[in-house]
Amino acid sequence: MSQAGWTRREFGGGVALLAAVVGMPAVVATLSKQDDADAPSDRQRTMIRDVSQLVIPRTATPGAGDVGVGDFVILALAHGLDKSRAPLVRDTASAAASGYLRSDGSLRHLDWLEAELDRAANGDWMGKPEPRRAAILTRLDADAYAAKDHPWKTVKGLILTGYYTSQTGGAQELRYELTPGRFEPAVAAKPGERAYSSDWTAVDFG
Repeated sequence: MSQAGWTRREFGGGVALLAAVVGMPAVVATLSKQDDADAPSDRQRTMIRDVSQLVIPRTATPGAGDVGVGDFVILALAHGLDKSRAPLVRDTASAAASGYLRSDGSLRHLDWLEAELDRAANGDWMGKPEPRRAAILTRLDADAYAAKDHPWKTVKGLILTGYYTSQTGGAQELRYELTPGRFEPAVAAKPGERAYSSDWTAVDFG
């Protein structure tokens, strides 16, 4: 993808990322809803990459920002994954969030998140030292999960989904075993043992 900004061709071509998660028919059905206005600014693309990296930082395996989860989130939001294009619940929409609604009542999550982080930073969130940026994001996370509905929950959920359905998250951070494999009704788990990415009943992205 162009570092200078997304073209319409690049934006549409990224649908292949979503196909791996929601299935091609669902993706094709949402193409008619694609809006050029949902293409991110360069700053927003960098922001969501950095936010993704803070949510899942680099350890023994690459972090979410390292593997391109930010771009996945951009596409997922544009195509309505995880009900991100549903009208925002008015009772839970703050005045700040209400300023970033589309005509159909859905939220422009990237615009909202960019403004929310800058507001909490009293200026340029991206220009702050990493510990300060992490502290601001941690506070946003705590506030979000203290509320019944909050836009950050959608963004964070997509970051987790994008990472754990990527090759790195699904085969390196988690263990992968090709199914069906051998059925074992009870398997002892050792402390620190990683979950299996192919065990969808045990993977909680929330």
